[in-house]
Amino acid sequence: MEIKGTVAVVTGGASGLGEASVRQLAAEGAKVSILDFDETRGSRVAAELGDAVIFCKTDVTNEKAVQEAIDRTVDSWGTVHIAINCAGVGTPAKVLSKRGSISIEEFNRVIQINLVGTMIVIKLAAEKMVNNTPNEDGEKGVVINTASVAAFDGQIGQAAYSSSKAAVVGMTLPIAREFADYGIRVVTIAPGLFDTPMLAGLPEKARESLIKMVPFPKRLGRPYEYAQLAKHIVENPVLNGETIRLDQAIRMAAR
Repeated sequence: MEIKGTVAVVTGGASGLGEASVRQLAAEGAKVSILDFDETRGSRVAAELGDAVIFCKTDVTNEKAVQEAIDRTVDSWGTVHIAINCAGVGTPAKVLSKRGSISIEEFNRVIQINLVGTMIVIKLAAEKMVNNTPNEDGEKGVVINTASVAAFDGQIGQAAYSSSKAAVVGMTLPIAREFADYGIRVVTIAPGLFDTPMLAGLPEKARESLIKMVPFPKRLGRPYEYAQLAKHIVENPVLNGETIRLDQAIRMAAR
């Protein structure tokens, strides 16, 4: 799908991987809606990028809020062609620890944001995509989800995060198979260690320790490198139903 002239929604678009994706799509000529809970950052990014970008304050776990954001996008630009799911949290917690067992409320919060929020956006965006005029390949839309290498080799303390991301990986193929009838592709990116707000709060020694685990290039991934892959997925019509590890060949240790 050619990006120029399309309409996209990006969750978590106010920072990190999502913000990089918003900037990439806008630079390629797309109209973009930022769906994010951070009103300050989201509004700033939208204002910086001009009339091609709008901000919709959105809690991705709230179906009504997501519907309102999708509807505003359609009211502004007529439809949705691209949905990129970057909203997520990675709150660590051991199942058993000196402080007691894991909070099921916190476990559920991670699942709700990372998994259920992704499904809500897929469902509501796809409802708009099916009405699009297909291109020469019969394509009407593209969905890009964000998992993590933790879906495959999660560390101690990542039970909630890993299970939520593994579920995103697990639903990629069945949804791609279902959406094939509608001309909508579904692809998931599983990033490794990226320099995002999720890692920004770590002490420098912890960041250095993580970097030592990376084979090559020996640094944290940069958000624009995620956005470059997202751009390629949109433009390459035979990428479908797959999870792509974007991880510098890292395989996470147990701790």
